[in-house]
Amino acid sequence: MQGHSFLIQDYHTSLVWLGILLATIMLQWFVASFAKARQPGSIPGLPPRDAAHRSFTFRAWRTHQNTLENTGTMVGGAIFAIMAGANPVWLQGLMAIMVVARIAHMLLYYGIATEKNPSPRSYFFMFSWFANIGVIVLGFVALFS
Repeated sequence: MQGHSFLIQDYHTSLVWLGILLATIMLQWFVASFAKARQPGSIPGLPPRDAAHRSFTFRAWRTHQNTLENTGTMVGGAIFAIMAGANPVWLQGLMAIMVVARIAHMLLYYGIATEKNPSPRSYFFMFSWFANIGVIVLGFVALFS
């Protein structure tokens, strides 16, 4: 059990950020599912019929899909960095940036119906993406140090 308490103690804040990320994904799933279920004639398992950014249902679905597309590297990167023994302070900072940027991306996607690229949400997507690269690099640095 000694190793377990070491993990919790050193990576507590990073694990909190990981939990917030997972809760955010669940929230996005709920919002997207609820918005789509309210649409007349919606068919479970299919994308929303109105595939344009003017539709909140489409934006909610795309927000969730985009997060799912990035979940493997976000969650996997965090677990990799923790298991490799990455610097806990750097990891929690990068995790904070990654998760806060994903939440900002979500809120901006929900609130702004634009086809413009880059849009305000694009910047937060990139903040999260670069933080995710940092998490993975941090894992490799720890692994080979």
